[in-house]
Amino acid sequence: MVFEEKRITNGEPEEEEEEEEMVDPIESLRQKCAETEHCIHNWERLEQCETRVGSRSSTEEDCTEELFDFLHARDHCVAHKLFHSVK
Repeated sequence: MVFEEKRITNGEPEEEEEEEEMVDPIESLRQKCAETEHCIHNWERLEQCETRVGSRSSTEEDCTEELFDFLHARDHCVAHKLFHSVK
């Protein structure tokens, strides 16, 4: 006995199409900006701080300033590129 496999497709195509992954343009822009010299410098400062803080058993130091410096530099770049292209 041979059974034939059938699917109910509700009007959809039988073959499954691969969906393209949607890429948020702002994420692409953030990535490009994070690769600029100024952002790389701030990212390195943040990593150094995290290493320093992580190596101590007890410290009141946190890396908030370094994190904000990196985010500010990256977002400044994003805003400049984004609004420059809108004009």
